[in-house]
Amino acid sequence: MERILVTPRSLTATPHPAVEALRAQGFDLVYSTPNALPDESELCRLLPGTVGWLAGVEPVSTRALGSADALRVVSRNGSGVDNLPLPLLAERGITLCRADGGNAAGVAELSVALALAALRQIPFADAGIKAGGWPRRRGREIRGRSVGVVGCGAVGGEAARLFAALGADILAFDPARPPLDIAPERVRWVDLATLFREADIVTFHCPIMPDGRPLLDRAALAAMKSDAVVVNTARAGLVDEAALLEALEAERLFAYATDVFAEEPPRSLVLAGHSRVIATSHIGGFTEESVDRVTALAVENLVRALRA
Repeated sequence: MERILVTPRSLTATPHPAVEALRAQGFDLVYSTPNALPDESELCRLLPGTVGWLAGVEPVSTRALGSADALRVVSRNGSGVDNLPLPLLAERGITLCRADGGNAAGVAELSVALALAALRQIPFADAGIKAGGWPRRRGREIRGRSVGVVGCGAVGGEAARLFAALGADILAFDPARPPLDIAPERVRWVDLATLFREADIVTFHCPIMPDGRPLLDRAALAAMKSDAVVVNTARAGLVDEAALLEALEAERLFAYATDVFAEEPPRSLVLAGHSRVIATSHIGGFTEESVDRVTALAVENLVRALRA
């Protein structure tokens, strides 16, 4: 019986019917530790003999992939693949599938929610009331603000449409310039330097750069408005965290709202625990609807590739 490894946290915490249905198709399912990212040693233990892999965002080393002696297909339950050793996958002829767009609505909605939470200082008010106080900070409305959207694919495009529907003007950056279905007077394509300089809110929806450098580095932060908000539901490496902390401490940036960290969960709370940081636990695509869509796509992609 051919074996399939399942590692995404959204699928190990509670087995999904679409995944469990693979048993009826003659596959044996192996799950990693529930609701946790598998580390290298666990992957090296589980991958031997596996022909298909429903993979999440866990970092995959060349050593871990090297232990996958029978692997033919890796099917991501999402679109990001920067956690995978792509050259080694190609070298070994292992098919890579992505569930593109399946979680776009969930991630885009969280991006808007984080931006609103920062503008209205919702976590600050909530924490203060629960501590017995009645804290009030004057907030700002999103209508009329400039939102810089970095990456305008499935997720970024949906985020841009949602922000525009709330009355924001969109500064868009994407070399491909895909159609956004937003009124022309509400969107302007710009370069990154212009976006960082002019945006009131910057939201990231792109992969890590090939050379690994952060897009929001010290120079970019220095050019931003001092009351700007940065939202990151994409990848932690898009932001220079040390430079970001400096900007927050010096009050040269109003807030950082993030769903992603270099280490998850973060052992250090220097960033996550900062008073100007709003943090969520990688829940962008963790909605009932997004999990269902992405899982169905990932399973379909996996079976099709294995039977090709």
